[in-house]
Amino acid sequence: MDKRLEKIYKKAKANKRRIVLPEGNDPRIIQAAGKIAQEALAEPIILGEKKFILKELAKFSLKPKGINIIDYKKHLWFKKFSQEYFTLRKHKGINLTQAKEILISNPACFAAMMVRNKKADGFVAGARLTTRNVAKAAIQCIGVDKKIGIISSSFLMLFSNTTFGKDGLMVFSDCAILPNPSAKQLAKIAICSAELFYKLFSHRPRVAMLSYSSRGSGVGPLVEKVREATKLAKKEVPKLLIEGEIQADTAIVPEIAKLKWPNSKIKGRANVLVFPDLNSGNIAYKLSQRLSNALALGPLLQGLNNPCSDLSRGCSVKEIVNTVAITAVRC
Repeated sequence: MDKRLEKIYKKAKANKRRIVLPEGNDPRIIQAAGKIAQEALAEPIILGEKKFILKELAKFSLKPKGINIIDYKKHLWFKKFSQEYFTLRKHKGINLTQAKEILISNPACFAAMMVRNKKADGFVAGARLTTRNVAKAAIQCIGVDKKIGIISSSFLMLFSNTTFGKDGLMVFSDCAILPNPSAKQLAKIAICSAELFYKLFSHRPRVAMLSYSSRGSGVGPLVEKVREATKLAKKEVPKLLIEGEIQADTAIVPEIAKLKWPNSKIKGRANVLVFPDLNSGNIAYKLSQRLSNALALGPLLQGLNNPCSDLSRGCSVKEIVNTVAITAVRC
């Protein structure tokens, strides 16, 4: 195992949080739950048909010990959660029957209701459900933190080249949720992403607000947005080590930082990269993942009242285990 992930595993074991995995119809999720319980990273709760889940665990020689299996469609919580979900969403014109149908068709909603009612600490989904399904359930049932005001996402990036970031560890934001954040929203994304980095690694975040311009080398509304976002983030969190607008090479390469920004406080060692929009963020993380063989974990949803994480639908069992460990640390 990557030694950098070992630190997260150690924190997860110390936290021992209850994490819901609502996609109990996916063998990868079931196998991951078995490994999570085996390694005591969290207390996994799988939503699905018990008979099928037990059969899949046996297929992988995994024991059900430490795993809570809930057939949510038949569970006594279903009626309560349906009524509560109806109450939450009736202003949108749904009736109780529709509320029940939504909880059945999108089990992430049931998982989110468990978190809302303190039956679990967080949830991880997305092996079969779309990011839209996962984010929608989180927003509607868990709710957005009023201090933040928006939901966004981060990817934890682990590079084999350890000269970048903190020993090759970086956070990329936002790469999955907000298409074109305003300056105010971008500032909130920066603050959330910095908090995430510190929570996971206990190291000081060094935030770079990326742009095609460094310190006024370029002009235009896109540059102004990033510049304003940096000011807003500094105002809200004065101790935050953040610079922008800044070009990517200036942010991560010390030699270039000396040339382009000699008095930079980040000094070309940024470990949190905040992208100006979803286009640039999503493209950057996927290129990094493929061209440099970086490990990308996420999207880790942020700005909510309780943590939850999305998965790629092509995720491996190991990626699910890693994501659950990260989510447990965030709780």
